[in-house]
Amino acid sequence: METVEGRNQSLIMEFILLGFGDAMELQPLLFLLFLLVYIGTLAGNTLITVLVVADPHLHTPMYFFVGNLACLETLYSSTILPRFLASLLSGDRTISVKNCLVQTYFFSIIASTENLLLAAMSYDRYLAICNPLRYTALMNGRVCCQLVAGSWLYSFLVVGVLNSFLFPLTFCESKEIDHYFCDFSPMIKLSCYDPQLLKLATLIICAIGTVVPLLLTLASYVCIISTILRIPSSIGRKKAFSTCSSHLMVVTIIYISLIIVYVFPSSNTSTVLNKVFSLFYTVLNPMINPIIYSLRNKEVKESLRKAIVKVVTFRNRP
Repeated sequence: METVEGRNQSLIMEFILLGFGDAMELQPLLFLLFLLVYIGTLAGNTLITVLVVADPHLHTPMYFFVGNLACLETLYSSTILPRFLASLLSGDRTISVKNCLVQTYFFSIIASTENLLLAAMSYDRYLAICNPLRYTALMNGRVCCQLVAGSWLYSFLVVGVLNSFLFPLTFCESKEIDHYFCDFSPMIKLSCYDPQLLKLATLIICAIGTVVPLLLTLASYVCIISTILRIPSSIGRKKAFSTCSSHLMVVTIIYISLIIVYVFPSSNTSTVLNKVFSLFYTVLNPMINPIIYSLRNKEVKESLRKAIVKVVTFRNRP
């Protein structure tokens, strides 16, 4: 990669994350808002994980994936929000280049793993609805573990390739990153080198990591919906659709946000709009996932009711 002529060659050792602007009077409100979101995210996803592990009735492939997704969402929020909350509280928005690269690395691994995990969940629903007689044979504990482990392994490999382009870079254009966390695209713009090759590599890898799982998910749901429509009774159709409606809702929110931020050319989307849509998959989605999966699933609600009864009974024991 060649250095771009005319750029300021004074090497940068730290960045300034601009976040959501310089309005100091809004910082306490933003801190309180994101703190509540973070606490709610940790509490909700931890509760889902504990219920899935503790209740034998939830020891099924679907809830195995839900429990793994809850753990993933906890990691997702913890990669971004603690640093952002600290900057809102202290007013110090600087972050070293090294720490910024590390945050980008772990964020990218978790985001890629989530996409693949959602695709695995759609495959699970496809087997349950379209091939129910062979479901227990095709989707057993070994297959579930392989799908989760494969998602993590693939993400480590793909993100490792992308970071092999990013980690050797030096930065000399500006200290300011117009975002609330370290992401590939804003960092590449500050590189001392011609960013076109890096932008192309980022676009290709992000498209593969986003579009391929999306196509697999869409193919699964085309088969699922066509099978549901062939069910003769309306009660049967409603019951079948209810088993995948929560997952479909989560997939829709995540992929609309990811495609707008990473797949569409950045010149067509404003920086403010990019940050708003980034909030959906980095902050809001991890918080609402437990709500979607718990409020729309009778098994989870029943497991939660039993857990509350046990806690109350234990506390009232003489």
